[in-house]
Amino acid sequence: MEKSLENMVTIYAEATPNPASMKFVANKMLLPNDSADFRNSADLERSPLAKALFDMPFVTGVFIMNNFVSITKNDDYEWFDLIPDLRSFFQEWIEQGKDIVNPEKALSAEEETEIERKIRQLLDDHVKPAVEMDGGAIDFKSFHDGVVTVQMKGSCSGCPSSTMTLKAGIENLLKRMVPEVKAVEAEAV
Repeated sequence: MEKSLENMVTIYAEATPNPASMKFVANKMLLPNDSADFRNSADLERSPLAKALFDMPFVTGVFIMNNFVSITKNDDYEWFDLIPDLRSFFQEWIEQGKDIVNPEKALSAEEETEIERKIRQLLDDHVKPAVEMDGGAIDFKSFHDGVVTVQMKGSCSGCPSSTMTLKAGIENLLKRMVPEVKAVEAEAV
């Protein structure tokens, strides 16, 4: 059976600032408008893809968003040896139309304050695109007593440079644009 060009799946690997994580980008949307982060084997029933990846001996984390999957590996393996097999694995998975993440019931949005809306908008417009390019994501969690709490996901979780990104980049931006912000902290995943 011959594949048509529009059904052909291509995957490429892209390094991230976190040496333990690699971003695998597809030419198809995998999880639009959402993300799924798996840092251990708990809650894998939510994602058949993550479950299959955690069956591989080197996988310690899986992050799925838009058209990419970021894999975090343990130090016993080298990316050079893993990339060809992972590219083939993703290509076959997507071409076969296997489920990526099972749909969840939508959570009702809580009432946001004007300050929270500003913070969320700044994160969406200025921070998320850069973080996503590095194979990760950032989610706004809360704003309380001048402290913004965010959650770093994907390759950003555990990345050596994420603290610098958080304090030097995100905190400075939010303090400058929203005077009520005094600090930004990351919530553990």
